[in-house]
Amino acid sequence: MSTHATHGFDVETLRRGIEADTAAPLVSLYAPDAEVRIVDRYDQPSRPKVLRGRDQIAEMLDDVYSRDMSHRLARCVVQGDQVAFTEECAYPDGVRVLAESMLSLRNGEIVEQTTVQAWDE
Repeated sequence: MSTHATHGFDVETLRRGIEADTAAPLVSLYAPDAEVRIVDRYDQPSRPKVLRGRDQIAEMLDDVYSRDMSHRLARCVVQGDQVAFTEECAYPDGVRVLAESMLSLRNGEIVEQTTVQAWDE
């Protein structure tokens, strides 16, 4: 597994961003014009949640990181300017969340992300 993509993207930086206590380190990895698409139980593939721009992405991530839960980068594969990773999250009551994401990079910044997530109910 490669840990560096072209233009300086680093898996350990992604790990630190995901596993941090606040959203700020993760938000800093996104380009100002980034777009994130999220598919889950509520946001089906035909109508995914779409966040445009670092500000909207930061708002969503700030909400997620304000919750009492842990985040862990489980797996990551880098190929050129494409990154795929698995994130595992857990709430103190035992509820777990699993997210699979695919990123596209430009100059080492995330410009597109598609995430499919599921959680215990």
